[in-house]
Amino acid sequence: MTTESTQSQNQQSAELSTEQLSTEQLTPEQLAEEIVQQAEEQVEEQHEHAHEVISVEQERINELELALATVQATVIDQKDSVIRAKAEVDNIRRRAAQDVEKARKFALEKFSGEMLVTVDNLERALQSIDKEDESKAAVIEGVELTLQGLIASLEKFGVKAVNPQDQPFNPELHQAMSMQEVPDVAPNTVIAVMQKGYELNGRLIRPAMVMVSKAARSVDESV
Repeated sequence: MTTESTQSQNQQSAELSTEQLSTEQLTPEQLAEEIVQQAEEQVEEQHEHAHEVISVEQERINELELALATVQATVIDQKDSVIRAKAEVDNIRRRAAQDVEKARKFALEKFSGEMLVTVDNLERALQSIDKEDESKAAVIEGVELTLQGLIASLEKFGVKAVNPQDQPFNPELHQAMSMQEVPDVAPNTVIAVMQKGYELNGRLIRPAMVMVSKAARSVDESV
């Protein structure tokens, strides 16, 4: 054994002897207080370490909550966008269906207007022919059949006559050509139809030209 090893062992033995001596010199109260102090120091160290661990975990929790809130906000925005897009698509489809329906219903409006001219001419022809002349009976029958067939064809495609004879005057359907006092007839009553009007699927394509009654002028009996 070397001289340095011998000296180191002697020094450690001396320190242990000093600690044992100092411990033996403490009173029981002092010894208990030292033990309590050491325990408190250990508890405080453990508390500080636990606090550091909790702080790191809380920070991570806060980060996750923030990320979750961001994702939820994104989902809500995307959901609203999808709902708005779906509503817009539904509106476009509805408008397109309405346009198609209108086009189907009123595509014949111009053609119907031209056919009404033919109807008017046939009706005028019947009015101008002398029905008492037997030689013209065949002509009258032929014109009547032609007129009836044309009117039936127009009705098949939604064209309906507006013939307001003896009905109240309606400015939305009738066009007043003149007014006349008529005894025993209420004012604003259609007393004559100069030209029938027509509707196409409920839409007025030509107003009826009519003559309308008006109130009689009051007479001052005191004069």
